[in-house]
Amino acid sequence: MGAQKIVRQEADTVGENPLRLEKEKAEQIVDALNTDLADAYVLYHQLHKHHWNVEGAEHLGVHEFLEEAYEDVEDAADELAERVQTLGGVPHASMTALSEAATVEPEDEDVYDVRTSFENDIEMYGSIMESYREHIELAENLGDHATGELLRQHLLELEEHVHVMDHYLEDDSLVQS
Repeated sequence: MGAQKIVRQEADTVGENPLRLEKEKAEQIVDALNTDLADAYVLYHQLHKHHWNVEGAEHLGVHEFLEEAYEDVEDAADELAERVQTLGGVPHASMTALSEAATVEPEDEDVYDVRTSFENDIEMYGSIMESYREHIELAENLGDHATGELLRQHLLELEEHVHVMDHYLEDDSLVQS
């Protein structure tokens, strides 16, 4: 005898929330946050790939930086998913749902030099940061200032990561080519 499955809430639905945010407004914010969640997982996997494959004289520093970066992205994804749930929504969790909702494209499976990897990461970060800015404005225009603040905090982390990557790409280096 198999266990009976009980669906508590169907995917892609938004129920009532304890925040007193109107359902129609919550639906818009949940949709935006699920996009951010999906994009975060694409970025997470790309950063993790680069962490695994980094080589060269600056290997250790870059390796450790990338680990910190993907861990920060994973933590942000967790907070985004929890906010979706708080708003009465269902956070995307399957690879299919995440892939379909993502607006950024990961690089292919090939292994690239660190400079190319960082350039690809910076491009993805840029797209995600633009999306965050739009979603901050959306949330605040709908009266959800807490989601706006959450996204602002994550945006600051993303900007810091891009800043560090940009510095790694500078010409001034102790390493001779």
